[in-house]
Amino acid sequence: MKRIVLLGATSNISKFLIPELLKQSDVHLTLFARHATSRLTSYANKANVSLVDGNWNHLADLKDALIGEDIVYLATGHFITANQNVVQVMKATGVERLIVAGGLGIYDEVTGEFGRWNARMMGDYTEIKRAAKVINDSGLNTTFLRMAWLYDDAHHTDYKIIPQGADFKDTQVTRQAVAKLIANIIQHPDLYQRTSIGVAEPNTAWSKPSFY
Repeated sequence: MKRIVLLGATSNISKFLIPELLKQSDVHLTLFARHATSRLTSYANKANVSLVDGNWNHLADLKDALIGEDIVYLATGHFITANQNVVQVMKATGVERLIVAGGLGIYDEVTGEFGRWNARMMGDYTEIKRAAKVINDSGLNTTFLRMAWLYDDAHHTDYKIIPQGADFKDTQVTRQAVAKLIANIIQHPDLYQRTSIGVAEPNTAWSKPSFY
């Protein structure tokens, strides 16, 4: 049985990711969030799901959740202290595999008119870049997802992978598509090891996302 912990299990991506993962017959999910037991009640009686109330700013909470796990999914990579805590506890508990949902632009890789629009919308990237560096320098076996602008649409689940170092031109991707990708990586943990990948919907190289 593959043991997966979702840190931030009530996030907007996690609500699509959890059902995707439950399609896999060999997983046990630990759903960690500040109010997991009250917000994720539909999963309370599933034998292969554990609900854990906790705060990733508290090392003791993280340690209790990570002991015995195989793969960690972190619902956002934008917070320096949270990232430091996750890295510290993963090393202390011997968990190596980490998947992080992050944003585009941490390498100044967003180009052209979209790049200028994205910079205006996002503002100062300093803290986000510092947070990403904590993950990049961790030495853990990490897949860092640099996601395009997110929206919900169950009819658009296609995605493309943009390698680190390549220009990021595509503007958007659905949370359903990202969930599908994460579930695939969890099913095949050898995919995209020790790398940062861009994730976007194909054929969306516009000046801005369609929903703006």
